[in-house]
Amino acid sequence: MNGKWQAQMQLWCGAVMVFGLVLMSGAFEATGQAANILFDILDGPGPVTWDPALRFSLALMGAVTLGWGATVLAVVRGTGDMPAAQALALWRGSTAALLLWYVVDSALSVATGFWRNALSNTVLIGWYLLLMRRNTATRAVSAASS
Repeated sequence: MNGKWQAQMQLWCGAVMVFGLVLMSGAFEATGQAANILFDILDGPGPVTWDPALRFSLALMGAVTLGWGATVLAVVRGTGDMPAAQALALWRGSTAALLLWYVVDSALSVATGFWRNALSNTVLIGWYLLLMRRNTATRAVSAASS
């Protein structure tokens, strides 16, 4: 894997992790401005009720999203030293997991009236798949020149 691809993937992972932090900000009233802005952008089917259940849900979703971004970052950093077949298997599994997230999260976003979230999911998965395509192309070029 080349350094440019790794840098781009690290940027992608950073964006996911920042989104996790935005979600986590809603856990407390004192830190919730970023989550408040997010809900304004998502413009769901009704007013936001900042009750303990929503705050807990945002804290939990934020922590999971932060961990998800960190996990993909660990894969980015770890696969560079792996044999190509092992790295490819790990990336295929990671991509399948991300596609599962995309389908479920986007379908539930639309079903619950937060369809704009499905749009941001589409941008995120499209960015990821573009980077994966570039990674595959880089591996093919490297293998052919060896």
